Amino acid sequence: MILLAVSLSFPLSSWGQSQNFKNGETLEIEDAIIKELINSYVDTVKLDKILTYGIEAMLNRLDPYTVYIPEEDQEGLEMMLSGTYGGIGAIIYKRPGQGVIINEPYEGSPATKAGLQPGDMILTIDGEEVFDLESAECSNRMKGKPGTDVRFKIKKVRTGDTVDIKVTRERIHLPDIEYAGMIDDSTGYIRLTGFTAGAAEDMRKKVISLKKEGMERMVLDLRGNGGGAMNEAVDIASIFLPKNTLVVSAKGRGNAPVAEYRTRLDPVDTEMPLLVLIDGASASSSEIVAGAIQDLDRGLIMGTRSYGKGLVQSIRPLPYNGQLKVTTARYYTPSGRCVQALDYSNRRSDGSVGYVPDSLRKEFKTAGGRTVKDGGGISPDVEIPVQEYSRIVYSLVLNGIIEEYTLDYVAKHDSIAAPEDFRLSEKDFEDFVGFAASKEFDYRSQAKALLDEMKKAIEDEGLGHLVGAQADSLAKAVDLSKEEIILHHKDQIIPFIEEEIVVRYYFQPAGVKVRLRTDRQLHEALEKWAATPSCPVAVPDKGS
Repeated sequence: MILLAVSLSFPLSSWGQSQNFKNGETLEIEDAIIKELINSYVDTVKLDKILTYGIEAMLNRLDPYTVYIPEEDQEGLEMMLSGTYGGIGAIIYKRPGQGVIINEPYEGSPATKAGLQPGDMILTIDGEEVFDLESAECSNRMKGKPGTDVRFKIKKVRTGDTVDIKVTRERIHLPDIEYAGMIDDSTGYIRLTGFTAGAAEDMRKKVISLKKEGMERMVLDLRGNGGGAMNEAVDIASIFLPKNTLVVSAKGRGNAPVAEYRTRLDPVDTEMPLLVLIDGASASSSEIVAGAIQDLDRGLIMGTRSYGKGLVQSIRPLPYNGQLKVTTARYYTPSGRCVQALDYSNRRSDGSVGYVPDSLRKEFKTAGGRTVKDGGGISPDVEIPVQEYSRIVYSLVLNGIIEEYTLDYVAKHDSIAAPEDFRLSEKDFEDFVGFAASKEFDYRSQAKALLDEMKKAIEDEGLGHLVGAQADSLAKAVDLSKEEIILHHKDQIIPFIEEEIVVRYYFQPAGVKVRLRTDRQLHEALEKWAATPSCPVAVPDKGS
């Protein structure tokens, strides 16, 4: 990324004399207000905090992506750009007044090398107890400069022994490729979760490797991928497109052209059938890749409409080692469409923004002559709805019930079967039902929750004497116990438990492998893809 200094001048040629005068007047008023607050306000004014709030409020009026990053938050910026940080490489789990649980150590991380296992409890960090600390503070103390040591007092999950462990921090890189593998004899699958530095190089290697394994067609899964660096998106597109192909262009203020981004590397394969999966959380660089593949008719896009973030951010240096991440352009796919969904340039009087209306969305033609529209994200060639889950599943996940049970399971089992063979037994699920039933959480079904809202509305409107009895009778009919509601949705719940357990023994890629077994959206996409002329390959068995 190009780093340029921020200018606070207002050239007459750009703004005109009247606008220049108005801006200067506003800045003078702001300066006068600050001086009066310092001299006259009844309490001591913490000017640094006030000005920081002011900066945040000012930038928030523009768009959510233009933000000020002070020096102390540079680690977060580095994490966003490179996917790396200095630490021990583990996800932790903490409840108030308790020790820090090692929830999930990363494969090959310092935590794993030091023998830390899921369920191990950290009692002290560098000699200080952690019971009264928040999770974020514990995490910050575990992070640090690579090569430095951090010392823990650990209560081991299986033996109960208390041991002292020294872990040497390393540069931790969270891979953008969550999983890459063959889902049948001829179909390769890559799940990409980000676009940080090195993502394209890693993906190129994975594609070459899968082709050697017999891949004849490929699924690129961009569901949930919120994007990242534009150059990584262009280089990923270059794996499938001829060299010097236009992938994306950028236009700045006044719709002036800023740059064109073309593939600069030789492709790996420009003919292999390609399926790209997207959803409502696929954004930014994900939309650049999907838009280019769609516009150039290089593959099929399936799933649901993407998020619609067609804005480009650049990083500019500020005084005192701060940074400004500022929106400098809009990007456009090869056919000339912008996928930006929200119109930040036309805010309502209350400060809110609306979606680009359908009436203003222009139509464009792809390389193959198909019609596509701009604005509102990338619309898939084939719409496949996301899998819906019951309310109890979300409640079990968000309240950490499945996570807690997983750690309890790990404490009792030294090993499990290989990921492709592991299945939760009936006895294990019975144990889970009992475990979950002992926890306090909202276990109401969707029907019960809606009925509870209806009963409240009836009471608020004073209609209880008319329909109260009927509502009570209906609510009672769907008022199931924790055990009953969990058993009723057993088939939805078990895959979540199996994935979480497998991850603790075989790390994240194995968890994705388990998830694919029950990924209905993926299996439906494969079935529909196999029926198209662009994919003369048999659909894989759902159970594979």
